[in-house]
Amino acid sequence: MKPAWRIILLAGLVVLAGCNNDNGFSDLDAYMNEVRLRPPGKIEPTPTFRPYETFTYSAADLRSPFSRQVRVDQAGRQKGARNVRPDPTRVKQYLEGFNIEQFEMVGTISNVSGSFALLRGAGGVHRLKVGDYLGRNDGRIVGISATQVEVVEIVPDGEGAWLERPRTIPLKEHSIVELEQ
Repeated sequence: MKPAWRIILLAGLVVLAGCNNDNGFSDLDAYMNEVRLRPPGKIEPTPTFRPYETFTYSAADLRSPFSRQVRVDQAGRQKGARNVRPDPTRVKQYLEGFNIEQFEMVGTISNVSGSFALLRGAGGVHRLKVGDYLGRNDGRIVGISATQVEVVEIVPDGEGAWLERPRTIPLKEHSIVELEQ
C-alpha cells in the first residue's frame, strides 16, 4: 500500500475507536429516570375557539362605485318602445366588444369621402364614420363634429322593451388632431 492510504486507514480507525464510549449516555439515563419519578401533572385543557362568523356580501348586485352615477327619476322614466330593438342578425364590428367608456375622442379626419372621428381605446386609435358601431350596447355613431362624437345606444328598459340612449364622447383636451386630405 501507498503511504497516503495508510494515513487514511489509520485516521479512520482512530475515529471509529472514539465512537466506542460505554459511559456516553449516563447523563441522559439519569434525566429520564428523574422525569419518570415525578408525580403526574395536569394537562391543560385545549383552548376554546370561537366559531367563524360568516359574512355575506350583499352589495354584489349594486352599481360599481367606480362607474359614473346615473340618476333615475321613476316618475319621468322613459318607457321603451316595441319597435326599437337591436338587430340580432347584424354582424358585430370589432369595437362592439369593448365598453364605450374606455373610448376617448382624440381628433377628426376629413377628406372627399367624408368626415371621420379618431377614437383612442381598445389598444389603439381607430378611424370611425357615421353609421359605425362601438360599445357593448349596440352603440351607433350618428354624428361627428370637431368637438364630440354622438352615439345612440340601444339598452333594455327593464320591462321587456328597448330604448335609445344618446351618449357623447367629447374631444380629449390637448389632443386636437384635424387632418384634411
